[in-house]
Amino acid sequence: MQSQTTNEPQAPGQAPIKTSGRFSFSLVWIVPIVAVLVGISLVVHSILQEGPTVVVNFKTGSGLTANKTEVKYRNVVIGHVTDVELSNDQKSVNATIKLSKQAESFTREDSQFWVVRPRIGAGGVSGIDTLLSGDYIGADIGQANGRSKNFQGLENPPPITYGEPGKRFTLITQDLGSLDIGSPVYFRKIPVGQVVAYALDPDGKGVNIELFIHSPHDKYVTENTRFWNASGIDVNVGANGFAVKTESLSAILVGGIAFRAPDYSPNDKPAAAEYAYELFDDQQTALAPPNGKPQYMSMRFDQALRGLKIDAPVEFLGIEIGKVVSINLDFDAKKRTFPLNVGIVIYPQRLGQAHVKMLKALNHDPSDEAGAVRLIGSFIENGLRAQARTGNFLTGQLYISMDFYPKAEKVVFDATARPIMIPTVPGSLEQLQEKLEAMVDKINKLPVERIAGNLDGNLVELRKGLTQFNGKTLPGVTTTLADLSRTLESANTTLQSANSTLAEDSPQREKLGTTLDELGRTSRSLRDLSDYLGRHPESLLRGRPDNAAPMDLKGPPRN
Repeated sequence: MQSQTTNEPQAPGQAPIKTSGRFSFSLVWIVPIVAVLVGISLVVHSILQEGPTVVVNFKTGSGLTANKTEVKYRNVVIGHVTDVELSNDQKSVNATIKLSKQAESFTREDSQFWVVRPRIGAGGVSGIDTLLSGDYIGADIGQANGRSKNFQGLENPPPITYGEPGKRFTLITQDLGSLDIGSPVYFRKIPVGQVVAYALDPDGKGVNIELFIHSPHDKYVTENTRFWNASGIDVNVGANGFAVKTESLSAILVGGIAFRAPDYSPNDKPAAAEYAYELFDDQQTALAPPNGKPQYMSMRFDQALRGLKIDAPVEFLGIEIGKVVSINLDFDAKKRTFPLNVGIVIYPQRLGQAHVKMLKALNHDPSDEAGAVRLIGSFIENGLRAQARTGNFLTGQLYISMDFYPKAEKVVFDATARPIMIPTVPGSLEQLQEKLEAMVDKINKLPVERIAGNLDGNLVELRKGLTQFNGKTLPGVTTTLADLSRTLESANTTLQSANSTLAEDSPQREKLGTTLDELGRTSRSLRDLSDYLGRHPESLLRGRPDNAAPMDLKGPPRN
């Protein structure tokens, strides 16, 4: 405060009043000045410590409350919700989040936010702690260099976070099946990862599945690793009985994927991240040797093939080398019949060493199509035929067997037909039917009447011979001959009984005729039964349906 001299007039005889010119400061101003400085420092410190503000868009505002809902990362509070309001189009909710200064890195463009609440999903049960503490917003820091203030909230928590050690891989398959985000990934029945995302191919012809394998198990994924779908229960019925396979109860309920490298994998090395693999349907297909170049063929059957389905196996001498790809009904205008055209695909390389040695012995190049046709033609000339056989009586399923039949009827091979036509032979049930019919025909052709007449005549001649023998017996051997006579009389009585039994009007002869008639009807029944089993092999276990047409057991025999 500055003093100044007053020039006011003074009373006569008074000395002029002079004031001091120095600056004076009152102590009473110290307190407000200090308070102002402290307030300014607090404001500046608050501004400097203030974190960024972001807006996250959610479909609903369930669990979000302004000035109450917290934002957490690794269970540490990094911010809170300051405002919840509808979006401009009123189709979603915008949540304004005030982050702390140390959470500034959560403004990266690829950061993720989601509402944590109790959930039961493929990955298990999560968010149980929110039953007591209430819902909160979970966050995951991104890795991008760019920054953003607006984010799209996730409806479900991400399966993994960006900081999780491990590798991501891509699987290519025809459809998703029972897999979902969170479905487990197994290695030797131990869960080592999970499915994190899936999407359609750009052309829409398949599905790309992204999975994450946790460290250190990611080192077991090599370039030669095979992945297969381990969802549900794999039940196989074979000659050794039932075989049931599954990875775990979780794989049955929510699906799963398993992986392993083939036992013989030389020069194999760990795969890089984002490596792409094919997803196979089952373990057997995944670990099978490479198929090699496919060869398409066709065959024609003049019989019912009710149990034959698409993907039914095709075997050569008991080795599976292909599968059925098509089954079409045809019409033969000359015979007025409906044959079946069956298309198959085979992979000769599945024969292994036999295929290698055959190519070497015959000096054959697999890429030479004309040479392959000539080779197959030579096999057909030596009896190569296809046959539909019953693979399982429980299900009635059929498969195609290719084998050599040297006694098969010769056929003309058409080398210009595409696909190559393989001749066929009747199935096993049809062959059984033919044998039964042949046996019944032989029984029907037996001369039963002539056999009975000859037996009657032989008995009469035997009786006359015994009479002559008794009349010429010597007296010296009366006792011995008497015993012999009694024995012969017993035989005579037996023969007479047989003679009377086979008399034309005797009931026994009528019973014999009836028995032969019954045998004929039984043979016809066997033939009808074989026909029925050929059409319905599954009836051996399921029984004859109630609405099935009755078999004619007394009808005339078929020729």
